[in-house]
Amino acid sequence: MTLKPAETHVFSVIEGAGTRLDLYVSEKLELSRSQVKRLIDRELVLVNGEPVKAGFKLRAGDEIRVTVEPEPEMDLEPQPIPLEIIYEDEELAVINKPKGLVVHPGAGNWSGTLVHALLYHFDDLSEGGSPERPGIVHRLDKDTSGLMVVAKTDRCHAYLSDLLQQRQMDKHYLALVHGLMRTDEGLIDRPIGRHPKDRKKMAVVAGGREAQTIFSVEERFKRYTLVRLRLLTGRTHQIRVHLASMGHPIVGDPVYGLKTGNLGATTQMLHACYLAFQHPNGQPLEFTSPPGPEFWEVVEKARRIS
Repeated sequence: MTLKPAETHVFSVIEGAGTRLDLYVSEKLELSRSQVKRLIDRELVLVNGEPVKAGFKLRAGDEIRVTVEPEPEMDLEPQPIPLEIIYEDEELAVINKPKGLVVHPGAGNWSGTLVHALLYHFDDLSEGGSPERPGIVHRLDKDTSGLMVVAKTDRCHAYLSDLLQQRQMDKHYLALVHGLMRTDEGLIDRPIGRHPKDRKKMAVVAGGREAQTIFSVEERFKRYTLVRLRLLTGRTHQIRVHLASMGHPIVGDPVYGLKTGNLGATTQMLHACYLAFQHPNGQPLEFTSPPGPEFWEVVEKARRIS
């Protein structure tokens, strides 16, 4: 891992008076709003020499100074991390991601990720997403296990990304949740955005992005429910946030779950068990993957309580 040099940008507001500072800098420097917010919080964005809030309304003639600190530049090297490959051809592969494995490098996880494993197991991977995330079309949380599709060519990456956008990739999950879900099946249609007080979390918020999850009960216990979920959209932490918003957080979820009654689960009880889509050559593909032994051990504990 190497570091890029720091960059300082200085410019005056000529057009855009009345615009929020974070939005103005984001558009000016082509940075995400979250990147700009982090810079502002660290007082690396100054207006007329003074730190201000992200929502500060700019005036004509204001001088803005932005210091973009060094960011890690990853030197991706293959690592011999075991990987269960369910299917592979010249265009794509389907793998069964184990829980505890981060999908791509990032803060605090510059090595030992799924990307490093993919580089070891496959000679060719797409760069359709970005050079830092070869092959990655969609992701699973670190502690969510199960099926993922990986693109080996840029053409396939674009095709699979379009399937996701058009909601033509069918993804199902199994989860063990707290409480007794009374309704056999239904649609959770609640918008998701950043938590208003904790920016590291997501939440159901007014004005958030559309988020839809279909659920159906697999089995009920006295204090828990085994539920199957189908994603219609793909927001960050969508299933975890939706279930928690219904009063049924996932057992073992360290962020959105309960601190007690987790049946000894070491991580969230959420597994991507089913994946179906059409191959670029027109062939329908369908894959299933049952959860591992630990998942069923926790479910059996819930069953014994009943």
